Amino acid sequence: MEMSYLVGYGSRYPQQVHHRGASIPVNANSNCSDGFKWLHTRHPNPNVAVGALVGGPSLSDTYMDSRNNISQSEPTTYNSALIVGLISGLITSSSQVESFVKN
Repeated sequence: MEMSYLVGYGSRYPQQVHHRGASIPVNANSNCSDGFKWLHTRHPNPNVAVGALVGGPSLSDTYMDSRNNISQSEPTTYNSALIVGLISGLITSSSQVESFVKN
């Protein structure tokens, strides 16, 4: 698909993340039931959830960028935990981190 599934990374990433904070405008005066009007719109999210990792492509390597496509467009923590753990391990085992902390 030649796209990033990490929101805000690269030139092509998901625009309709299934996330209330990303899909409802900041200045909206709404309640819980009002959220559906933003859920069903085809417009990109007014707020970019930078760093959110969405479910990603299907088994056939397709991605439908739609808030209603929950299995692919919802950001989760379980799919990003692995990368956070790996990066943390790399950082803590790096000699560069010690020199940065001491300065």
